Amino acid sequence: MSIITLKRVENAADRKAFVDLVWTLYASDPHWVPPLKSEMLGLIGGIKTNPWFGHAEAAFWLALKDGKVVGRISAQVDELVIAPAAPGGGPGTGHWGMFECIDDAAVADALFGVAEQWLKAKGMTRALGPFSLSVWDEPGLLVQGFEGPPTVMMGHHRPYYAAMVAARGYKGVKDLHAWSLPIAAPLPEMVQRIVAFSERNPKLVTRPVDKSKFDQEAALILDILNDAWSDNWGFVPLTSAEIVYVGKKLKPIIFEGLVRVAEYEGVPVGFMITLPDINELTRDLNGNLFPFGWAKLLWRLRAPKVKRMRVPLMGIRKSFQGHRAASLMAFQMIEYIRRVAVAEFGASEGELGWVLDDNGPMRSIADAIDSHVTRTYRLYERAL
Repeated sequence: MSIITLKRVENAADRKAFVDLVWTLYASDPHWVPPLKSEMLGLIGGIKTNPWFGHAEAAFWLALKDGKVVGRISAQVDELVIAPAAPGGGPGTGHWGMFECIDDAAVADALFGVAEQWLKAKGMTRALGPFSLSVWDEPGLLVQGFEGPPTVMMGHHRPYYAAMVAARGYKGVKDLHAWSLPIAAPLPEMVQRIVAFSERNPKLVTRPVDKSKFDQEAALILDILNDAWSDNWGFVPLTSAEIVYVGKKLKPIIFEGLVRVAEYEGVPVGFMITLPDINELTRDLNGNLFPFGWAKLLWRLRAPKVKRMRVPLMGIRKSFQGHRAASLMAFQMIEYIRRVAVAEFGASEGELGWVLDDNGPMRSIADAIDSHVTRTYRLYERAL
């Protein structure tokens, strides 16, 4: 009879084993894209490498079967999530995430058990996940769309995980979708008419970001984001330290023509960030930037040519969301960025994601540009 043991992650060797496990679990999956190990180690490395730990705490475990690492999980409590007004959270809401496991129900059950026990000891009454580690990283478990590789910063999971989560008594609470569309050809005629109409409004301007003023532009965009998304389910505000951290992380893959700021009468009120699918440029690095991967990636980022683009973030300030010009801004940003993505980067496919299943305005935009859902991620909850 096999023996299953759980080990709390406590040192560098444990963190390396925690990160390295996925190379074993996904070795036969043709669609898996190896993450950059340095980024994963930084994510779980504590306050020195991830400012999220400034308002949250987490614990990590490895599952071993007959002495071999076969699973992992995290549990986390975030002060911003358990705040009384946190949408989708609130007092008593603990998170779990980073779940990976061999196809063994006993191992999965042991992992969920230790994570839930830790959350209960912290006074949590509800377990919600997966979040790896927060809503700003990789939220949700992939439940539909296993047929192709994920785009940059999107998760990819084993198909049997959903059954493991359900077997533990978790129920789906929210779905997040990735919407895809062809972008080589112009968008539908109706959208083109909307864009043409928007261009006749002198009060409305959507400009590309100025990367020479990156820090100021990043702070502006993330300030709009914190306001625009503040009522969204699962939202937690980015702190000042996290804004700096996110800006530093994104700067190498930000290109001026792919990020736009919408202004009305000279006041910035909206934005749209589009990223080249960097997964296409890093897949062959096998997660290693050293000794030569970093140089390869820097060279490829000089003038990247990719098939896909992803729109991870888009928003309009709350005070402007009911304004009749808001939709004009959105479609103008989408069309202007589409043109750059095709002409300068050779892209032929775009992805909006993730989009909450009950986000009516974004679903309307997705429908208008003839996109369709290609991947669905699900968040689960259960009482403790």
